[in-house]
Amino acid sequence: MDSNWRDKKLYPALGIFVLSGFIYLNFFDHINISFPILLRSPSKMGFVGVNGTRFVLVENGSLESPATGREVYVNGWNSYWLMEESVWGPSRYRVSDMLKRGAEMGMTVCRTWAFSDGARPNDLQTQPGVFNENVFKGLDYVVYEARKHRIRLILSLVNNLNAFGGKAQYLRWAEEAGVNITSSPDSFFSNPIIKEYYKSYVKAILTRKNSFTGVKYSEEPAIFAWELMNEPRCKSSSSAPDLQAWITEMATFVKSLDRKHLVTVGLEGFYSLNLTENYGANPGEWAASLGSDFIKNSAIVNIDFASVHAYPHSWIPNADLEAKVKYLSKWVDAHINDSENVLKKPVLFTEVGALLTTRTGGSYDRDVLLRTVYNKIYESAKKREAGAGVLIWQLLVEGVEEYSDKFSFVPWKYPSTYKLILEQSCRLRNTTSQSLKNRKVHHKDPCFSQKTG
Repeated sequence: MDSNWRDKKLYPALGIFVLSGFIYLNFFDHINISFPILLRSPSKMGFVGVNGTRFVLVENGSLESPATGREVYVNGWNSYWLMEESVWGPSRYRVSDMLKRGAEMGMTVCRTWAFSDGARPNDLQTQPGVFNENVFKGLDYVVYEARKHRIRLILSLVNNLNAFGGKAQYLRWAEEAGVNITSSPDSFFSNPIIKEYYKSYVKAILTRKNSFTGVKYSEEPAIFAWELMNEPRCKSSSSAPDLQAWITEMATFVKSLDRKHLVTVGLEGFYSLNLTENYGANPGEWAASLGSDFIKNSAIVNIDFASVHAYPHSWIPNADLEAKVKYLSKWVDAHINDSENVLKKPVLFTEVGALLTTRTGGSYDRDVLLRTVYNKIYESAKKREAGAGVLIWQLLVEGVEEYSDKFSFVPWKYPSTYKLILEQSCRLRNTTSQSLKNRKVHHKDPCFSQKTG
């Protein structure tokens, strides 16, 4: 190739092309133009599988024989807002920043919404099976950026609550279509038309080909797991069999489309009335009346790991800090023990939230409560038991305050909490066979200077 032609024409042309791609991806992605996928080749990652009560890396991409994989323990976080902020180019830097910052704290898993149902401009599903392509590209971007930063995502597929549409929106769609449904929201779990709406949505997500990478979601190792629903509850405890049947049916359906990813329910972890000796771990009698049951729902064969939430400030609001710590310790112990001895599956505490502003003895309540859960998980990991990780609720970056609730915070504004999160990330990583003693590290590694134990 003539060097003069190369220097004067080829290199400037390539530079303009790359710059155009950068501008498009960050500012004009609402225009229906596609740049070559080869410019966005993803980094290499393995899938995560289950071996008994532990998560393991599956190098060959098959969850059928993961026994040889390296163990995985999770320190992670929730940022439900990632897709919403990725719809338009100018706000995408916030998503990139959150994933980058999470990685800098040594965290490896982020849980976020892969749903938004309704008629808002940024809703993903505008009618059953009808999708806003701009919003889908936003979700593509979240997955793409997660892989770039070596973060794995737990993608939740529908909300039990009304925020972002939820099961109430599915009921409205059915009513608008003339479907004869009962007045109870529990018909979401039993009505065959509504169940087909949900399946159609799930199929669209799992078979989606990422517009940035060309990789199908079902083939994407940056996805840790599919979560069937955020916090499933029934209006009436008599609907518990419908919820159990729905979980069974939908977990089987997900597995029929995708054998490479894990599936979890999205439970809060409540025990139904007197079914187990750990019924007393519930925060109150009300928790047994919601139709969900940690043991029965999590024992379903196609559910790969159990999920639990913890909100002492909301669940036992009148208790002092000492009582909250005692309750939280009992709550975590009960679920680790049941996962280890009854379910024989890993358990993730996928939402752990505490108030930010309260100080007792010079420490934030949040730090005291978070440390309580972190220590329980660390001890479980050292013993190779079922307690597999914690995801804090929820983390923000500057500029996304509209998604804040009373448990949300920007972690680098709270050095004590930031340090706590980083220490947990590093000591969990040191429990695996790929500890810092057995591999090369460098100064950019977030655990390089951390003393753990």
